[in-house]
Amino acid sequence: MASSNPAFNNSPAFSERASTAAKLTRNTTPSTEGMTAQQLTELYSQPSATPSQTDRMSYEDTMVKIVTTFAILLVGAVIGWFVPVLAFPAALVGFGLALVNIFKKKPSPALIIAYSAVEGIFVGGITVFFESKFPGIAIQAVIGTFVVVGVTLALFVSGKVRASKKATKVFLIAMIGYAIFSVINVILSVTGVNSDPLGLQGSLTIFGIPLGVIIGPLVIIMAAYSLVLDFDSIKTGVQRGAPRVYGWVGAFGIMVTVVWLYLEILRLLALLRR
Repeated sequence: MASSNPAFNNSPAFSERASTAAKLTRNTTPSTEGMTAQQLTELYSQPSATPSQTDRMSYEDTMVKIVTTFAILLVGAVIGWFVPVLAFPAALVGFGLALVNIFKKKPSPALIIAYSAVEGIFVGGITVFFESKFPGIAIQAVIGTFVVVGVTLALFVSGKVRASKKATKVFLIAMIGYAIFSVINVILSVTGVNSDPLGLQGSLTIFGIPLGVIIGPLVIIMAAYSLVLDFDSIKTGVQRGAPRVYGWVGAFGIMVTVVWLYLEILRLLALLRR
């Protein structure tokens, strides 16, 4: 199942069977010619090589990379919280780094770490903006994000939620529609046509209900399904023996989706409280 996250789609390790494991096995298996029975017994009684020893992707190693990127993002968020003026330039730099990481054929840990730091500054700065208008909204958004991520992961691990081709097609269509809407929203805000800080989600109403309150829950569901696709891509990479460095791609993909989820929850809470 292909992921909606371009970070995974551009990486062959998540879309086609990797041959790394087979090559490593052939290159590291010692010759048994001339060995005694005792030597053969000792050889085959040794434990199998771990993914780390064969330089293959593993759940444990990918988790370490995910924790690392989010720790760096948290440090950046603290900087953005105290220096919110850096949020806008951080957003521009982060967008550029995201494109580089997405289209780069071989993962670059340094660039992914740099993206984590810059994205953290952006998240911290924009969170201060919302917190100044709606005190306490930051902790509410953080808790909401943890709940959605935790529930999604639990359902995925238990096998109760899986990515399907039909659901993914519907998701991709919805994502394209929402992306177009978001671009229009940004253009109207930048040009001054729409002066509402929350964009069209706050200024447009349907039967007196802000548009964002109506589509917000749907977008959060989309982000949750995107997490399912990300988890599925990591699982595929591990099962196919992808090179260990692609664990950074998994960490990058998860971070992009979680940040998106957090921002959507933050905006929905702001609309509800306003």
